[in-house]
Amino acid sequence: MTSNDTSVSRRSVLKAAGGAAASVSVAGYVDTGSAEEVQQQGGTVTYARGNDSGTLDPHNTTSGEDVKVINQMYDTLIDFEPNQTSLQAGLATEFSLEETTANLQLREGVQFHNGEELTADDFVATVERFTNPDSELYPGQDYISAYGPFTLGNWVESIETGGNYSITIQLNQQYAPFLRNLAMFASSVLSRQAIEELGTDLSQQPVGTGAFTFQNWDQGNQRIRLSANGDYWGEGPYVDEVVFTAVGQNTTRAQTLISGGADIIDGLGAQSSQIVSNADNAELIETQGINIGYMAFNQARFEPFRDRRVRQAISYAVDTQAIVENIFRGIAVQASQPIPEQVLGYNDELEPYPHDPEQARSLLEEAGYGDGFDFELATFQNPRTYNPSPVQAAQTVKSNLGEVGITVTINQMPFNPFLDYTAQGQHDATFLGWMTDNADPDNFYFTLLHPGVSVEEVPEGQDWVSFDTEGYNTTNRAAWANTEFMEIVEEAQSTLGEQQRAELYRQAGQIAHDEAPWVFIDHAQELRGVADRVQEFQIAPISGPLLNRVRVQG
Repeated sequence: MTSNDTSVSRRSVLKAAGGAAASVSVAGYVDTGSAEEVQQQGGTVTYARGNDSGTLDPHNTTSGEDVKVINQMYDTLIDFEPNQTSLQAGLATEFSLEETTANLQLREGVQFHNGEELTADDFVATVERFTNPDSELYPGQDYISAYGPFTLGNWVESIETGGNYSITIQLNQQYAPFLRNLAMFASSVLSRQAIEELGTDLSQQPVGTGAFTFQNWDQGNQRIRLSANGDYWGEGPYVDEVVFTAVGQNTTRAQTLISGGADIIDGLGAQSSQIVSNADNAELIETQGINIGYMAFNQARFEPFRDRRVRQAISYAVDTQAIVENIFRGIAVQASQPIPEQVLGYNDELEPYPHDPEQARSLLEEAGYGDGFDFELATFQNPRTYNPSPVQAAQTVKSNLGEVGITVTINQMPFNPFLDYTAQGQHDATFLGWMTDNADPDNFYFTLLHPGVSVEEVPEGQDWVSFDTEGYNTTNRAAWANTEFMEIVEEAQSTLGEQQRAELYRQAGQIAHDEAPWVFIDHAQELRGVADRVQEFQIAPISGPLLNRVRVQG
């Protein structure tokens, strides 16, 4: 386990990256200044992002935009250490995993925002609601997100409580990432009383144990207001209020920061980052992200994509180097596989697909598509960390593929409708990306590329399944179901030795690279613009932003 906790001075850019494996530590934050400079309590912090939330219920979302707000109001049993990916106590003061048994001891005296005390029964109710369709607490398959199965549902056999504060979880198999899954936003602990009283209204009326409580959501103006929780069990909060607001254009968001309309901004591209860097009253901070940006081929919907040669041809035709260097301009690196290099099991022997239109044409001819074809590329409009300029990137893909006889129609839409559209499998191909929930390779390989069904359910002779397959994992937007890959990933889940897991994931990376269910595009830096009056802000690689730790001057 490594640690790299490096502060920066004003007017500088920080770059910090930790060591290998899932215990990587990456950090970026603003110098705290002297004690005299820091106001101890009060004020408002305004956080501007590219898109509004779609829901405030941790069981109802796969969107990072939603999670930014949810993380302020909810807590998990286990936390990630600030600006690291190692684990620490959260709502549980003690935790352990031995073979298939996890034991946790809850923190006493923690209150939900509705005044109820946290007990083990609240965690039981949370898991029932999230994973058990037969429970009266379950709000329905259309409401529960795809996180339910792969976070907890696939692994939890039973939960036993000993009094109000002791929890024993029995798993149905050895599952190496389980404690890390308990630290993911999707494992946030909900109040049983709130679940029973509010049901799906929790999407608009969140009730957690977090540092901030929900005040109101002005959806017309895309503004969410939170207030400090005076009864919070943990550190902070040090400000009275947090406001999340949406500003769609990157450069407009940067100007909003400089003009004083926002204190912290994200979703920055190359041009907007330069605007922040040149400002006198704000600074740009940066850290290595644990993410992947990609273009997924929907093999269930579009028949040509079922041929590996076609997928490889498009991977050769798309100039990912130009996208990274000319559009993202230095804030990302090319990707060769589903995980970035700081995650356990990264395969150093793999290289990104080179831009080779001649090889692309040859493969298309070999596959019987020498005359090309047409397809739709779905993309979000607003910036994401892994793709800060999605429309420009889509135009590059369209141009590159036009050179090899493939016609692309770009379908751009706001982020929340886009997520619904692609989760239903309505796309031919789609831009997407992933910012890790727990820094474990399983959170990429299983979550994004395993279909969520058994190997036996994959029809013989094909490496895809349909989106309407029972139990299908909709975060696999490619509908890819390569049985060799699936078996390796499943073996890695149940392997507790780190070296053995790493080797299995290197094999999985090789298969993914060669089979090309995605065009692997980039791994991006995490960038934030921060006003000078903000102190103690850190870029968290997971579970951010850590606004309970922020202080403001003036």
